[in-house]
Amino acid sequence: MNPTLTTLAGFVAWSLFLLVLMEVIRSKLVLTKAVAANGINPENSNLSPFMQRLARAHANCIEGLPIFGGLMLIAVVAGRTSITDPLAYTFLFARILQSVIHLISISALAVTFRFSAFAVQLGIGVYWAIRLLSV
Repeated sequence: MNPTLTTLAGFVAWSLFLLVLMEVIRSKLVLTKAVAANGINPENSNLSPFMQRLARAHANCIEGLPIFGGLMLIAVVAGRTSITDPLAYTFLFARILQSVIHLISISALAVTFRFSAFAVQLGIGVYWAIRLLSV
């Protein structure tokens, strides 16, 4: 697999990992009767701050997947992965870093670093879009 497809698979796998982690923790809470089965809000707003951050980190991935994943898929289908391959792993690293920082802390410094990781992804996405749309 080329770097673009590996990154796309990694992005999907990371999103899946966050979802599985959330559901394992939710299941534990229900099985230990800490929370009723029907007592979990989708955004985890009635659970711990960590669980709320986990729900948001997962949502961030899902929100970005159609945009950034779409760009990577377009590059693959169009045979133009020479545009996306060079920055693909940087994109994936920044995506995972953003999520990990989100899970660890919401301090002002952490939020600044988290936004920086997102800005890297955004910059790469804009670059890819411009290059893919140019003839």
